[in-house]
Amino acid sequence: MAAYVHDANFFSRRAIVLAVAFALHVFLAWALATGLAKQVIELVAPPIDADIVEQVENPNEPPPPPPPEMERPPVEVPPPAVSIDIPIETTTSTALTNVTDKPRPVAPPPPPKTVQKVHARIDPKRFPSSEEYYPPSAKRLGQEGSPVIRVCVGPDGRLTEPPSVAQSSGTAALDEGALKVAKAGRYIAGTEDGKPVTDCLTFKVTFQLRN
Repeated sequence: MAAYVHDANFFSRRAIVLAVAFALHVFLAWALATGLAKQVIELVAPPIDADIVEQVENPNEPPPPPPPEMERPPVEVPPPAVSIDIPIETTTSTALTNVTDKPRPVAPPPPPKTVQKVHARIDPKRFPSSEEYYPPSAKRLGQEGSPVIRVCVGPDGRLTEPPSVAQSSGTAALDEGALKVAKAGRYIAGTEDGKPVTDCLTFKVTFQLRN
């Protein structure tokens, strides 16, 4: 019978503890839901009020002295030792002689410009026969000869100056007759690159008796 009473007391205490624990959990949940826990915390630890105190500077006080300047000793960095090997060119006396003795090549002169030149000439279609100007006195005396006459022809084909005797025939009459032939004749002007130019020419005037 004593053992039974002991078990009943044990179970009744356990039920009370469980009931108290359950009630405490229900109370905590209700306190959190209603804000009661926040009010309790504010009562236990009230909020801290912080006042900002403005520091008033005294204008009469002199400013603090500047910090002393520390003079740093100069740092000397030794220059790097650089060694450069420069090759020394050696020239022999033979090489110097070859350079100084040889003359410098001279550029060849430009080739001369080729000019297409055509000399003045007699116009055979409009040139008189020497028989027409054969001096009668020379015919009577049986004189013959071939004087050389020189004339200068302009770009227009006309004589630029009177004809002259370049080589005499030995007879004045025949030389005079040859000059008359040259004056009466017609000429073709010479050209250079197709352009008419003044040019001089010489030719023979032959006087020969006919049987």
